[in-house]
Amino acid sequence: MDFATRMSRLGTETAFEVLARAQALERKGRDVVHLEIGEPDFDTPKHIREAAVAALDEGWTHYGPSAGLAEMREAVAQDVARSRGIPVSADEVVVTPGGKPILFFTLLALLDEGDEAIYPNPGFPIYESVIRFAGAKPVPLRLREENHWAFDPDELDRLITTRTKVLVLNSPHNPTGGVLSTAALDRVAQAARRHSFSILSDEIYSRLVYEGEARSLASYPGLKERTIILDGFSKTYAMTGWRLGYGVMDTALAKHVARLMTNCNSCTATFVQRAGIAALQGPQAPVEAMVEEFRVRRDRLVAGLNDLPGVRCRMPGGAFYAFPNITGTGMTSQQMADGLLDEAGVAVLSGTAFGSFGEGYLRLSCANSLAKLETALERMHEFLSVRVRA
Repeated sequence: MDFATRMSRLGTETAFEVLARAQALERKGRDVVHLEIGEPDFDTPKHIREAAVAALDEGWTHYGPSAGLAEMREAVAQDVARSRGIPVSADEVVVTPGGKPILFFTLLALLDEGDEAIYPNPGFPIYESVIRFAGAKPVPLRLREENHWAFDPDELDRLITTRTKVLVLNSPHNPTGGVLSTAALDRVAQAARRHSFSILSDEIYSRLVYEGEARSLASYPGLKERTIILDGFSKTYAMTGWRLGYGVMDTALAKHVARLMTNCNSCTATFVQRAGIAALQGPQAPVEAMVEEFRVRRDRLVAGLNDLPGVRCRMPGGAFYAFPNITGTGMTSQQMADGLLDEAGVAVLSGTAFGSFGEGYLRLSCANSLAKLETALERMHEFLSVRVRA
């Protein structure tokens, strides 16, 4: 078969590859602690599951509008208006099966060949993948440990050219857990007004913040019209398998994204959208309890990582990941990730799974029990104690 050239530009997510390797070891009888996959280990709250069952019984099993059910879009608009402090109409909302289609469709709608898009590195690997797939040039914006996993604003200014069409931001951030400060966002706002590029603001972890809150660029004066908010239900409501996300954007772009939905997915499952309405309008106590549990796990994991030989780790401000620096071990990221899985039975991700600037780091997910995290730390200590000199 003769494949299209564009397929060579499409990347993947290493997390699923490592998960498959770990599961293969488990089938051979090995015990593996899973810290590789970015998925809450909590059940979807009961009232959301009940809403989905009721929707199925009520016949919500047919096609819906490509942009989403009217009541779902209105529920999203009200929730985003409240949480970001901005006016939002249902016409500015497009509902998709997961958050990735918003990333994919907005970049396809905005980028032409020859355009440039700036994206965070280390960062979610699908950013660079889709930029390349669209035929544009991906321009990595380095996030730095010494800046609490923020970028250097002066470096951002140097990367912007006349061809810069889109800036992708993610806060709270995967894989580092960094949360952009007001000062950093102020600089982005100034640059966006000066150079008139669009901002794809990935806010999928916006509710998973441990100190303060994550501010959206859409709340800045004059930036709502050029900001696309990407959000969804997978992380906040432990609904990864439900595939439910949304974008909030200018109505002109929303029409294009809805047309891409028509061509690709037709629509998002209607009974899943009914569950989404229940998630937004129902009790938020399960979310708050999950965040508090992640806080406890984060504190223990980071403390344990800082006790390992050759390892240091900053305290993440959001999401549910730790991104330790392992340069003191003398191993590359991939060497250590492979060794931990094959020899210690701990599945983690190499920092290079998130871009070249992730070398020297690992990503560990807090989405496992405290007992499992303790087991992982014990195994990591044993693994490193014979390899790293004090």
